[in-house]
Amino acid sequence: MSHENADTLRQVPLSNDLALISGVAKGLDVELPLYLSPVTAGFPSPADDFLEKRLDLNDYLVKNPAATYLVRATGDSMQGVGIHDGDVLVVDKSAEVTDGKVVIAIVYGEFTVKTLKRRNGHAFLVPANAEYPEIELTPEMDCEVWGVVTSVIRKMP
Repeated sequence: MSHENADTLRQVPLSNDLALISGVAKGLDVELPLYLSPVTAGFPSPADDFLEKRLDLNDYLVKNPAATYLVRATGDSMQGVGIHDGDVLVVDKSAEVTDGKVVIAIVYGEFTVKTLKRRNGHAFLVPANAEYPEIELTPEMDCEVWGVVTSVIRKMP
């Protein structure tokens, strides 16, 4: 992504926990080299300099561009599933919402990211941090699942 395109991405607050960055920018072809040799997290392996192919991040991260958005997460309620403060979430509004998926939901007008779980005929929005309560979804609630989180993008400190 060029600096010119990165500068044009807008960020709109959705709630205290999330901010919509933008729909996926069109016309950005970002292909980066992908090496054949995986990187081990343990002992170092001999360096292999063989490129497998080029990897386009849009192809890798986005299944349905017309229905995909980037949302920035804030807070620590989902740290147990690897979503940390400042991470950018790739959200697909067309993805099937099923039990166990991490979703963006709107509860009483507030956006939140949680795992959708079903137990004993009831649905819950479940945080991945024991310090936060589950939210039981009832027919009386004003709640809607906005999209499914398909990827997390994080910069290293």
